[in-house]
Amino acid sequence: GQTPVFPRIFGREAGGIVESVGEGVTDLAPGDHVLPVFTGECKECAHCKSAESNMCDLLRINTDRGVMIGDGKSRFSINGKPIYHFVGTSTFSEYTVMHVGCVAKINPAAPLDKVCVLSCGISTGLGATINVAKPPKGSTVAIFGLGAVGLAAAEGARIAGASRIIGIDLNANRFEEARKFGCTEFVNPKDHDKPVQQ
Repeated sequence: GQTPVFPRIFGREAGGIVESVGEGVTDLAPGDHVLPVFTGECKECAHCKSAESNMCDLLRINTDRGVMIGDGKSRFSINGKPIYHFVGTSTFSEYTVMHVGCVAKINPAAPLDKVCVLSCGISTGLGATINVAKPPKGSTVAIFGLGAVGLAAAEGARIAGASRIIGIDLNANRFEEARKFGCTEFVNPKDHDKPVQQ
C-alpha cells in the first residue's frame, strides 16, 4: 500500500467457524461456517447494488487500513501495543475479527481446508474471466500463470465457451493439471529465445 502500517497480521484466504458476533449482527451466528472476503459488501452502496461492480464504497480493498471501520481501532495487540489488521481479514492467525460484510456464510458440510481457496483464488480467477473479460464463445484466451487464480480463470474461459485457452507458465509441471481446467495448449516462455509471436 501507499502508507502500510506495522506490525500487522497478514492473510486473506481461509475458511473458518464463527465463534461470536458483535452487536447488531443478524446474518451470522456462532457455529456458522464462513469464508473471509477481503473485498466485502455493505449491501447498501451503489456498487453493492450494481451487477457491474464489487468495489463497495465502505469495504473495498484497502491495504493501508489496519483498523476496524466502526471505531478506527485494532482488535489485535501484544503487550498493550496494537497489531494491525490486513485487508480486513488477517487470516494468518488462529482467531480474527472481521466486519460482517467481509464474511460469506457457507454450507457446513463443505470441508474448510478445501473451500478456503474460494475466498480468494478461485473467485478472483473465475470472476475476472466471466464477469470482467467476458470472452465471447469461440474466442482465444491467454492465461498468464497457472496457480489457483490462473486455473480458475481457465475454468471461466472454458465455461464461457472459448475455443482456445492458452496456458502460459514458467513451470511446465503445471500444464497437465491445467488441461483439466480447460487449457487447450501451453507456452513456457523459457522454451523460447524470441518473442512468442515470432
